Amino acid sequence: MTGQNQAARDRAEQGQRVDFIRAVRLTGPSGVPFGDDPVDLLIEQGRIGDIAPTGALRPQGIVLDGEGCRAIPGLWDHHVHTVQWALNADRVQLGAARTATEAAALMADAAPLADGRLIGAGMRDALWPDEPTLRALDDATGERPAYLINADVHSVWLNSAAFRREGFASTADGMLREEDAFEISRRLNTADDVTADAAVRRAGQRAAARGVTGIVDFDMAWNAAAWQRRTASGFDAHRVEFAFYAADLQRAMAEGLRSGEQLPGTDGLVHVGSLKLITDGSLGTRTAACSHAYGDDPANFGVFTIEPDELRAFLTTATGAGIDVAVHAIGDRAVASALDAFTYTQAQGTIEHAQLVRHADLARFARLGAVASVQPEHAVDDRDLVGSLWQHQQAISHPVASLLNAGVPVRFGSDAPVAPLDPWLTIAAAVHRTGDERASWHPEERVPIETALRASSHRGGTDLELGGVADLVLCGTDPLTADREQLIRMPVAATLLGGRVTHLG
Repeated sequence: MTGQNQAARDRAEQGQRVDFIRAVRLTGPSGVPFGDDPVDLLIEQGRIGDIAPTGALRPQGIVLDGEGCRAIPGLWDHHVHTVQWALNADRVQLGAARTATEAAALMADAAPLADGRLIGAGMRDALWPDEPTLRALDDATGERPAYLINADVHSVWLNSAAFRREGFASTADGMLREEDAFEISRRLNTADDVTADAAVRRAGQRAAARGVTGIVDFDMAWNAAAWQRRTASGFDAHRVEFAFYAADLQRAMAEGLRSGEQLPGTDGLVHVGSLKLITDGSLGTRTAACSHAYGDDPANFGVFTIEPDELRAFLTTATGAGIDVAVHAIGDRAVASALDAFTYTQAQGTIEHAQLVRHADLARFARLGAVASVQPEHAVDDRDLVGSLWQHQQAISHPVASLLNAGVPVRFGSDAPVAPLDPWLTIAAAVHRTGDERASWHPEERVPIETALRASSHRGGTDLELGGVADLVLCGTDPLTADREQLIRMPVAATLLGGRVTHLG
């Protein structure tokens, strides 16, 4: 950055706490009516102490020159599998593979990790013209254990060496699905603490460079101790709300964890999140619980991984302990089951994904106050799958505007590593509903940029206002006038967390 106050600019470095931000324009959710005029922000103890037209306040302390950048509230990703996302950078990327043969060849040419395993991620086998087989992967990879993780993480393609290593009986197609696939992912993600924490630090820096000031962590592990360890060793890239799963519910209750409370020993950066419950599968694995059969299999309606009675019991227990819930529900039967459980228990929390919602369920979704935590990029990635696998479904596919119009609170996330952790990709997908040159897919589900920005701020509603936490992003392009390509490539000049610079472009 360049500016009039060179000495002050030189002091505004990454990692420092800023006392004064000069000459920014407020964009997006804002509680202060300054229009398009540049303003100065006084930062006091991590909060916005004053806002005034540029030049009206005396610069003090460490000054960051905004150079007319657009200031917006810090961006959140409300659905991240943190360690898996962090480790994904070192795995073979399979998203471009157009056939099973091509994916197997990519693994054959890959260098193994230090422990000898070949790990690939991001395959989309539901789009392939040929089907995965155990023999094909064996022929390509030989005796090196090979694991190809589906983009939706609900299935994994293994070779015989990997089946033997993990102690699973091999299958003809080499595929493991749902809980067996999750178990494989848990094992692959169980790196030593030093390796995992270093990967999380690097990933946190990448996120800050895109304006991220907070994430909701849905790692399939007990993360309280992990986040205490990471913050103690210097992690400070963004805020975290961490979830835990059913296997750890009793442990969370025994330790007295309650949703929204600060996790001790994390300097206020980490808070207790929700109980995560996965009630059905996914579209790509053809296991999301739906009212109508999948297009390629008239006998397949998907599966419940948690039956409705068991789900109600979990929500009852969690609610009594002061713990919110985050219910994974993709198919319309699963969404209906989740809404039934919220009705029965009066639980607080989110329905994650909600990719297929019955028209009749929109109104009760809103009445219950349940939050829809959705991933707009999935609509871009899944549009071809929906056309073939969900062609018989009558419910609304990948709704966003329909939820908002019904009065449902909506939050945005990526589901990283299923989609990239980049809030600008998420925002562009919500606003434009396309990821290429094709026309918008179901354009009636597009939302205005202002709505997308709000859904991407903390819990869907952070404003820039006096007294507000100084979690800020300085954007080099005005999001309100940016086209799709400009949103995707949004230049982030600076990211601040409580007034501290976590990224400086």
